[in-house]
Amino acid sequence: MISRKYGRTYHYPFSPGTTSDDRINHQYQTDLSQISTLIHTEKLDGENNCLNRYGVFARSHASPTQTPWTRHLRERWAMHKHDLGDLEVFGENLYAVHSIAYPRLESHFYVFAIRENDQWLSWEETQFYAQLLDFPTVPVLAHYAQPFDPVQVEATVNYWASQPGTFGSVDAQSGQDCTMEGVVSRNIDGFAESAHSHNVFKYVRKGHVKTDEHWTRNWQRARLINEQSNGLPNRQ
Repeated sequence: MISRKYGRTYHYPFSPGTTSDDRINHQYQTDLSQISTLIHTEKLDGENNCLNRYGVFARSHASPTQTPWTRHLRERWAMHKHDLGDLEVFGENLYAVHSIAYPRLESHFYVFAIRENDQWLSWEETQFYAQLLDFPTVPVLAHYAQPFDPVQVEATVNYWASQPGTFGSVDAQSGQDCTMEGVVSRNIDGFAESAHSHNVFKYVRKGHVKTDEHWTRNWQRARLINEQSNGLPNRQ
């Protein structure tokens, strides 16, 4: 295996967007007690892609992806492949519109985590390497240091999840404004691969995926904010 996929992120028990095959962390309060600082980031509605020395991978990591909506990433990868070493850069690929369109999108790829061997890097290290590679990181909504009040954590996550996305958020089907997809909370410090489920938690809005067809069947390229201001159309 030349690449190991990103592990499942367990839902908060109060996350309304769970499905039958999702996993829920019912012990999240115990896990939070072991974390010094927690940050909440926006869960962007894209494809989980990974860049490492061997190529660009989609969710399965069986082999490097060749999909048309990862072409821009494969071009970037060709520029940086010799600089990655043991780093695996994970991010949301927003090149293709999924269930949410972002009217103020500034980039097509936002880094949310970086793994080096069996260790997930701290958020500071993640930002450092993302900047070196000229990639933005996902928007940080808030951060809190111990001691955590579980009631406050739930209230904070619910509050942010009820807001529009940082780049705006429009239902791709109806064209109506909507809330962000959800919130991902993580330990600001680094942690082992084996401890991922105890250090990363997510909240997903109810009924998030509403498209009748899978988005890949008739996908559209997401326009960046500078393109929209110039009136340029979507194109594949």
